[in-house]
Amino acid sequence: MTDAEFDILDELYFVTPFAELSRKTGLAPTELERHLRSLLEQDLVRSFWPDPDTELAFEESSFGAIVRDSFFLASKEGLLQHNTR
Repeated sequence: MTDAEFDILDELYFVTPFAELSRKTGLAPTELERHLRSLLEQDLVRSFWPDPDTELAFEESSFGAIVRDSFFLASKEGLLQHNTR
């Protein structure tokens, strides 16, 4: 897990929209997208779209089109890895 991914997980104890996550981590949107993609591929983060109550399975083909309108939450595994680092 990179330092940036650790910082992202630090903000995902509650469902958080992309824009707020970018602001709180200080990561540029394109950089945040790259890290979120990695965290989703590792099952360390869950994504929600079009609202914070509807979980959406990660799909590479649609991720880029909806990522900035999505919400994110650390998974149980993500929280475990974050807390044991």
